[in-house]
Amino acid sequence: MSRESESGLPIEPVYGPDALEGWDAAEKLGEPGSYPFTRGVYPTMYTGRPWTMRQYAGFGTAVESNARYKQLIANGTMGLSVAFDLPTQMGHDSDAPIAHGEVGKVGVAIDSVEDMRVLFDGIPLDKVSTSMTINAPAALLLLMYQLVGEEQGVSADKLTGTIQNDVLKEYIARGTYIFPPKPSLRLIADIFKYCKAEIPKWNTISISGYHMAEAGASPAQEIAFTLADGIEYVRTAVAAGMDVDDFAPRLSFFFVARTTILEEVAKFRAARRIWARVMKEEFGAKNPKSMMLRFHTQTAGVQLTAQQPEVNLVRVAVQGLAAVLGGTQSLHTNSFDEAIALPTDKSARLALRTQQVLAYETDVTATVDPFAGSYVIEKMTDEVEEAALELMGKVEELGGAVNAIERGFQKNEIERNAYRIAQETDSGERVVVGVNRFQLDEEEPYEPLRVDPAIEAQQAERLAKLRAERDQQAVDAALDALRKAAEGDDNVLYPMKDALRARATVGEVCNALREVWGTYVPSDAF
Repeated sequence: MSRESESGLPIEPVYGPDALEGWDAAEKLGEPGSYPFTRGVYPTMYTGRPWTMRQYAGFGTAVESNARYKQLIANGTMGLSVAFDLPTQMGHDSDAPIAHGEVGKVGVAIDSVEDMRVLFDGIPLDKVSTSMTINAPAALLLLMYQLVGEEQGVSADKLTGTIQNDVLKEYIARGTYIFPPKPSLRLIADIFKYCKAEIPKWNTISISGYHMAEAGASPAQEIAFTLADGIEYVRTAVAAGMDVDDFAPRLSFFFVARTTILEEVAKFRAARRIWARVMKEEFGAKNPKSMMLRFHTQTAGVQLTAQQPEVNLVRVAVQGLAAVLGGTQSLHTNSFDEAIALPTDKSARLALRTQQVLAYETDVTATVDPFAGSYVIEKMTDEVEEAALELMGKVEELGGAVNAIERGFQKNEIERNAYRIAQETDSGERVVVGVNRFQLDEEEPYEPLRVDPAIEAQQAERLAKLRAERDQQAVDAALDALRKAAEGDDNVLYPMKDALRARATVGEVCNALREVWGTYVPSDAF
């Protein structure tokens, strides 16, 4: 009796040599660190050093988040990952009416460069790598980070990190978009150009399938729609006059790791192989780094349960193992209590310790690509690749990722898969421990971390003080220059940086761009 994978592909009880009949190892695998990078993007992978342990954190005020970052660094995290609150993600100030009730709730509130300065107080930006989960206003947060670095005496060429900056997946699965697709893509091309000239070690985009997976995408859908978005970004940059090898080495990706270890490993291998071939064959990339699919992984938040939350410790460990066996470059392990509330200090530390056990107490880092040649893994890799390429072909038939988004294609496909998963869970066909099997009659009490609602008033006071003390004429002049650049073809990041240096707020800068570019209104479903 066979089972089906998360992508709906058959999993046979036994695999043998016949599963790989006619299979060309040289073509399919290559060597680690070599085209088509199926076996990993670096020759030594974790035998030289482990992946970057990058714990996602941010809540309340910049002061509170700064304290959490210092705790994580003291506990051994190797890179920071910033969560921003919804008003910041949507380009609104904390005192805007639309921000009411959301300030500091799902991430840290950042209204101006002054908040960013507090966020990284006492953290040397030339010594840490920082990832920022921010999309529509990604340019603003990057520039504020650069300004804080300058204040610390750190030159921009020493800054390392990543901005997510993947607005296409916002239209598909997450919803924190601001501008329509065309100006959003123009802004991304401006970021690519700016970073090549000013912040050369920065990863300019993290093309994300994670949020699609959280919305219900299967593994095949996750990589198909993510890579289709990546192709759209590359086409945009090339159309803007950039050579592919000038920006492609700084592209990175962001995927989920589920509890289904075998298919997840196959998914990561298939994604690397597809991307390498696309970059070489479609875009003519010459630099091997342009063909490498480097990616960050986060364990699957959607698989965490509020019921018996301690069981999530096991889920996260299994998911983290899947990411490591799949060859991730950096990893965030979720805290066991995230299905209930923001993680406590203890649960965040336990999440980091999970990675440290994988890195230092297991033997998975002793050899490169432990699953290479496995009948089941290689067969599943081929099948996931085939399913993903079929979906990518459908996106191309609709005219590419943006046209498909405007038709609602990806969203519709993901929602259909999410409905299938919900049906299987409700019927008991899909077992979720503690939810539809192995339940407790009574759950143990748990005291979650709560964000102080007074934060909203505190941020409003900070904004009022900032506006009273700054040079308003300088702010107005900088915002006028930004509008003029947005109306024309000049790179908007240079006047944007001037406006932020003059202490314009996130909301003011985004509103200036809204005046020129408008806002996105989604169309009807496909």
